[in-house]
Amino acid sequence: MIKAIRGTRDILPPSSAVWNGVEASAREVFRTFNYQEIRTPLFEETVLFARGVGAETDIVSKEMYSWEDRDGTSITLRPENTASVIRSYIEHRMDQWVGVKKLYYMGPMFRRERPQKGRYRQFFQIGAECIGSESPLIDAEVIELVVEILERCGVEGAKLLVNSVGCPRCRPSFIETLKASLQAVKGNMCEDCQRRADTNALRVLDCKVEADQPVIDALPSILDHLCGECSTHFATVKELLEARGIAYEVKPRLVRGLDYYTKTTFEFVHGALGAQSAVCGGGRYDGLAESLGSRVAAPGIGFSIGEDRLVMTIEEARGGETAAGPDLFIAPMGDAAQKHAAVLARDLRREGLVVEVSSDRKLKRALETANKTAARWTLILGDDELAAGTYSLKAMASGEQRSVKREEIAPAVKRLTAPVAVQS
Repeated sequence: MIKAIRGTRDILPPSSAVWNGVEASAREVFRTFNYQEIRTPLFEETVLFARGVGAETDIVSKEMYSWEDRDGTSITLRPENTASVIRSYIEHRMDQWVGVKKLYYMGPMFRRERPQKGRYRQFFQIGAECIGSESPLIDAEVIELVVEILERCGVEGAKLLVNSVGCPRCRPSFIETLKASLQAVKGNMCEDCQRRADTNALRVLDCKVEADQPVIDALPSILDHLCGECSTHFATVKELLEARGIAYEVKPRLVRGLDYYTKTTFEFVHGALGAQSAVCGGGRYDGLAESLGSRVAAPGIGFSIGEDRLVMTIEEARGGETAAGPDLFIAPMGDAAQKHAAVLARDLRREGLVVEVSSDRKLKRALETANKTAARWTLILGDDELAAGTYSLKAMASGEQRSVKREEIAPAVKRLTAPVAVQS
């Protein structure tokens, strides 16, 4: 038997309904914040991620799915989407568009990580990029946007963590200080941290190994090394979050796993996810466009929500749900009724109802199927009903049955049929 490749999975009903609800809620929030959708290719030239994400990051050095195309070009399945969005921004000269560019995306990403709870090798992200402004006002608005999406999806208890990782003027000196401090203690840390201490010292702060945390807590804090501009920027972001009533915790060890971040970084974490607690991460990347060849400065800030983890959080909060059944199950008895039912179902679907038509010719079996599919109503249609021009409508929950005319079917069903919302 052929099975899905390790680290991938099929998203089946009823979970797929939650996914659709999450994406619909996110799209609506993006609309109200004036974001427009961008769809980039699933694969790009490998050099895009090597230059944009960072050659020494774990993503580029260990986790990417890359291969050589027939013309010799190295191609990579996208491990994240910010670099792709900025590549598109440069290629299509979006710098000439009016105003700040607000773009969002939804789709699969690919990293060859060790599969575990909430982490897959093909995973899905909902993300956004706001390009063209250095203002801390934008930082606060982007964080507010994430809060709105999580609340719209019914996620409660998510904690916002914020930090500043400085800029190219102040971060290099901090990294040198950090490297010097690590030389004396790296021998007591995990293998990854020992390697990062020399190649990418900032990423040591992002280590999740429990035994390394006391060592990391004793390392220098980047907040003590920020330049005046970065300190003012971060202070303003915090003031703007407080003005919006958004609670946060400053976490000086919070860094992002990609090299392009500057100044504001943030994460939303949720206890339902265990050790892999981050449901969203983001930050500012003011120099990324220039590193990818832009001749025009394009400061930006963005985020990505791990949709797999978000859906898991929602499903665990609900304690598991069954799939919503059809609004109406039509049980036709006989050939004439079967033909009539097909046309009737078409018309009722056009009125917005979810309709299933039975292929069983026996009423008892049709009603059993209606129950198993969790149909809210069953419409019984036989020769007597056709002759009288009325229909027998049965409420499956109560067993109540009554005769209705054609024009009464949809209003009667809709009175007890409401769309299933994402928010519980």
